[in-house]
Amino acid sequence: MSIKLAEHYKTHVVPTLAKEFGYKNLMAVPKIVKVVINVGTGRIRDEKQLEVLEKQFAMIVGQKSLPRKAKKAIASFKTRIGMVIGYAVTLRGRRMYEFLERLIYVALPRTRDFHGIPITSFDGRGNLTIGAKEHIVFPEMIGEDVRSIFGLEATVVTTARSREEGIALLRELGFPLQK
Repeated sequence: MSIKLAEHYKTHVVPTLAKEFGYKNLMAVPKIVKVVINVGTGRIRDEKQLEVLEKQFAMIVGQKSLPRKAKKAIASFKTRIGMVIGYAVTLRGRRMYEFLERLIYVALPRTRDFHGIPITSFDGRGNLTIGAKEHIVFPEMIGEDVRSIFGLEATVVTTARSREEGIALLRELGFPLQK
């Protein structure tokens, strides 16, 4: 499945962007380096619920996640130093392309009231950060016993030098960006 997006990048995106931005060397064309996915635990304090969240998150991203612990104690959030407040995964290579295909072609279109990714989600260096309010839009959750719904955030890190290059790269790859 991952071959489709990576192959599309090599055959279609590289020549198109090289022509559009005037790159003389094809290695200078922007590419996706990694995808960083985060999920927060929210108000979950029960150890069994944390295990279920971690298991479902691992099913979605395709690898084991790293727990993120609180660095500060914040009384209003009821957190203590060392308490697990989220999980994070960094995807590269084949797993990255597989996740991006599921995100672009399955999860985002299944999101309620989805009208495309806003251009304002890009930073000044061409990286994209998007969030999903419900993890049940991913195909891995179909048929699973889902007791609680959690959201997640994905950051697509590119080698683009400017915001315009990042937008052009992801638009050519098939990301559903707003006009």
